[in-house]
Amino acid sequence: MGTARPPLLFLDVDGPLIPFGAAPQQYPTYETHHQSPGNPLLARINPEHGRRLMGLPCELVWATTWMTDANECICPRIGLPQLAVVTWPEPSDLDEQDARDGMHWKTRALVDWAAGRPFAWVDDEITDVDRAWVSAHHSRQALLYRVDPRQGLTDADYAALNEWLHRTYGAPSQTAS
Repeated sequence: MGTARPPLLFLDVDGPLIPFGAAPQQYPTYETHHQSPGNPLLARINPEHGRRLMGLPCELVWATTWMTDANECICPRIGLPQLAVVTWPEPSDLDEQDARDGMHWKTRALVDWAAGRPFAWVDDEITDVDRAWVSAHHSRQALLYRVDPRQGLTDADYAALNEWLHRTYGAPSQTAS
């Protein structure tokens, strides 16, 4: 049986939407009706991501250091509405210990933000340490989904997310193409 509210999908920008790490000429660029001067990497964002993300049965939330700039620069480029944005807490001694232990600095904040709701987290820096911590500290389903930053979100990634979200939300799975 599904939950009353759809799962959250925490979305990072650099890596999942803006691929990096390979030779620059390997990345296609996309022109959209909304051009953003100042950051040439924005042209690497495939505008189809907006449609595909909106087709997933979830509540999209920016989980990125772009913060509200993601709403201003990325949403119009790919046709997303304004999304909620995770506000990161100030760094603490606990964060330093987490980093030494191999845990991402976003992990605790995302579990707190989810407040017991099921969630998927899409990022290029997720590790097994993050997965273990979330498993031990979050009572609901969670999918920590690592994206290869050299490729960004791919068809296979969307299929995996779509399947997990539909299974978690209790709706029949559909193809997220």
